[in-house]
Amino acid sequence: MSGALAMKREYADAQADLVASTVDSDMVRLVAHSGAGPILPVIAEKLRSRGVTVSDSVFLLGHRWGRLDAGVHGSDRYAANALGSLADFDALLSAAHTCGLRVLVDFVPNHTSDQHPWFLDSRSGRDSPRRDWYVWADPDPNGAPPNNWLSTFPATGAAWTLDAATGQYYLHSYTAAQPDLNWRNRQVRAAMADVLRFWLDRGVDGFRVDAVPRLIKDPVLTDNPPSVAALRTALSPGAELLRHIDQPAVHEVLRELHAVVAGYGPDRLLLGEVGVADPTRWAAYYGRGDELALPLNFAFWSQPWSAAGFRQAVATTERVLPAGAWPVYALGNHDLPRLASRYNHDGHGAARARLAAMLLLTLRGTALLYYGDEIGMTDVAVPPEQTVDPDGRDPVRTPMQWDSGPTAGFSTGQPWLPVPPAARTVNVVTEDHDAGSLLTLYRRLLSLRRGEPALSIGSYAALPPSGEVLAYRREYQGRRILVALNFGDQPAAVDLPDAAGGRILLSTDPHRAVGEQADTVTLAATEGVLLSATIEAGSAP
Repeated sequence: MSGALAMKREYADAQADLVASTVDSDMVRLVAHSGAGPILPVIAEKLRSRGVTVSDSVFLLGHRWGRLDAGVHGSDRYAANALGSLADFDALLSAAHTCGLRVLVDFVPNHTSDQHPWFLDSRSGRDSPRRDWYVWADPDPNGAPPNNWLSTFPATGAAWTLDAATGQYYLHSYTAAQPDLNWRNRQVRAAMADVLRFWLDRGVDGFRVDAVPRLIKDPVLTDNPPSVAALRTALSPGAELLRHIDQPAVHEVLRELHAVVAGYGPDRLLLGEVGVADPTRWAAYYGRGDELALPLNFAFWSQPWSAAGFRQAVATTERVLPAGAWPVYALGNHDLPRLASRYNHDGHGAARARLAAMLLLTLRGTALLYYGDEIGMTDVAVPPEQTVDPDGRDPVRTPMQWDSGPTAGFSTGQPWLPVPPAARTVNVVTEDHDAGSLLTLYRRLLSLRRGEPALSIGSYAALPPSGEVLAYRREYQGRRILVALNFGDQPAAVDLPDAAGGRILLSTDPHRAVGEQADTVTLAATEGVLLSATIEAGSAP
């Protein structure tokens, strides 16, 4: 088995669930607790004092907590900054490793802050040795930006800002305070490889790589064709025509980054943000096991609430995966409306959050959980005077709700974003003692994943469509688990011949009895069940 495949299998065996808060047996504060000093010592103390032993989880930590774009300001790539000192980071890493937790840090290679020393040098003059470390271009004949490329953020407008002192525009895929690095420059590649080595030398287990498809741009800055000139991302039809996203040479860059990380051992992980709509182009970011181990699956989390949509998304993923590649699924992140809000268009968001948990943690692949989704946190109204994010994503980035106190147990100071009234009941302490809570359901699902190889590393096969029910089986060495998920708002009877003699292991409905034998199950509206069965000789594989 190759090193890359061995690493993937090792993460699969360990569940590789990137858990961003409390779904295991102890509370680990991941997000910064603004207003009360550095967060890294708090996390480390939490690990030590509670004796966390969750050897099958991965701990995901952004290494820079800036005020701009909530953490990707990038003014210093060799410091933990507002999170704490490097000594604090080392203590956290040691505490996490003692508990069996792997630590990934956020790597933002596309851009830096406009206050970064590299950029300050670059903009100091056209003859600066670092001028070509960023993307600079002359105005067009009318003094306008060099081409028609747009920023990701509508409020920012064009992807170019004029530097009056030098008379050239610089490129920024996001805000003007986040200038893009020029990854066609070999010195930039070498410097950023050194950034990876700096953190790997400290013992980190890998990286979540931001905005991967944006690293390479058209070398002569060609206009985007008129048919796609209004696109700001590569998530729409026709995006393959864009000249500043998803360029072929990005794969060469990824192979170089992979080689750096792989040089520290086969268990180091590269997980990447790959916002590319075309399934085949998305799958290319796995490379031949020499690029990203886990490219984030935008198509999956973009599905509307329907059995058919998720069935097709999983089928497409399985179809385009390169040989030996491992899927990865998520339904929440810092850019999306919260799960319980996104699917609440008709008031059933809480029930759908339970079904989504069962979907996410029973598919073949790594599951990524966004902090707070495991307790049912919803989007929070943020007053204009407290707005932080330039693209309106503050409602999904509010403090983790640990208890019913004034700041939800998140901080002894004033958090940078508001805590909602709902935190009085939607919090870890309350749900920790409720056998029917969403948090309890997540913990039971994770426990089953640990104990059932069929769920963690078994094969996946979709069962025939049946209305609004998504059903599939997972199998491993004679053990079969049937999953039936009712996405509809009406009860649905499901015939499960593959579950002959099987028993119900778990339901999203806390009132359904487990252990009962069932070949046919009538699912309540928005209910999901897991059934166990032994594979009989001659049964369908």
